[in-house]
Amino acid sequence: MSFDNLTLNPKTVAAIPSQFDKPTEIQQAVIPTIIVGKDVLALAQTGSGKTLAFGLPLLNNINHDVNELQALVIVPTRELASQVAESLEPIATALNNNTITLTGGVNADDQHQQLLTKPQLAIATPGRLLAVIKSGELELAQCVSLVLDEADRLIDMGFWPDIQAITEALPAKRQSLLFSATLPPELVNQAETLLSNPEKITTHQENSVVETIEETLYLVNKGSKAQALIALLNQNQWPQVLVFIGAKDNADALTKRLNKAKISVSALHGNKSQEERAEALESFKNGETRVLIATDVMARGIHIDQLPVVINFELPSHSATYVHRVGRTARAGSAGCAISLVSHIENEYLNAIRTLTNKPLPLQSLEGFPVTDKPASESTVRKRPPKDKMANRRTAKKKSIKQFKSKPNSSK
Repeated sequence: MSFDNLTLNPKTVAAIPSQFDKPTEIQQAVIPTIIVGKDVLALAQTGSGKTLAFGLPLLNNINHDVNELQALVIVPTRELASQVAESLEPIATALNNNTITLTGGVNADDQHQQLLTKPQLAIATPGRLLAVIKSGELELAQCVSLVLDEADRLIDMGFWPDIQAITEALPAKRQSLLFSATLPPELVNQAETLLSNPEKITTHQENSVVETIEETLYLVNKGSKAQALIALLNQNQWPQVLVFIGAKDNADALTKRLNKAKISVSALHGNKSQEERAEALESFKNGETRVLIATDVMARGIHIDQLPVVINFELPSHSATYVHRVGRTARAGSAGCAISLVSHIENEYLNAIRTLTNKPLPLQSLEGFPVTDKPASESTVRKRPPKDKMANRRTAKKKSIKQFKSKPNSSK
């Protein structure tokens, strides 16, 4: 099938970059439905081509006689906003459609000047978008299409109150489109409040990992993970490696370990300035940096067409995050490798991932790294000392909440 068969007008088809010679499965499934104005709940794996799946019909349907915002794409992070904009702007320019990207970390005066050009399509993160709406800088009366990209992550990251405030400012009569790689129960509940008689479209098993990803899980001691990672990097000639880690501080510590081992590495996390984040990402994309260590929030917009391997230095506490992480490799039909370093203490997370993905994900031993840590069990959990029990009894006797002195919150 070609893009000509998807009810797109000839100008839109002509504007599609030449590297996209035929539509992906999700594009074939959703583009005709979006063009006719129906609401959609689409399950689309990372790397399946979902940006064009919603972007092409949105740009196709823009009315050039209306010089106001007509379509809005909301994404969870700045990096993903930049990625979506990078994919859609060449097509929008060819169609004479005016677009804008609204994110934090960017000069507000510059964005104000862009808003004066009356964009017809906006790609935005929730916080900055809501601020622009409240300031009255963005006219929403003609906005007839709303897209929530990576809707599951918008919920995970606590953006739903902002989403609700944004949707209340939009016209009641509009088209709403939700794209998500996973379908947690809370997303189903929120989708019911946002969508009107939607068409549910899925081109893969719910919560599944792309078939072309080879998943390998090594059981290692918790304290041996850094050395195990260094060994894997030295044994393999991967040109680019994306390493996922949970905490910002741990990302910096691991970066130092790899630097000492003479491995080209940088870190990407929320404590970095926008300029530092953009520099680290660009250095990784162009091959100057071999290894990028990233927290989950920062990795949302990382798009490398031929990224050969993703390594989970730590398993995520949310099982759906695993699907997103490994989906950074094997994009657009290519093959990829996902490696996880797992310690006994992460067994609960591993079982949740197995349940979600419906895969056995067996643990293997890593040569040179014998496991000496013991599995956690009830018999190995130490009983609390008597003084802790006494403290609990004293606490229980307190008559009023006023007797508790709260400690000031420490900034993270």
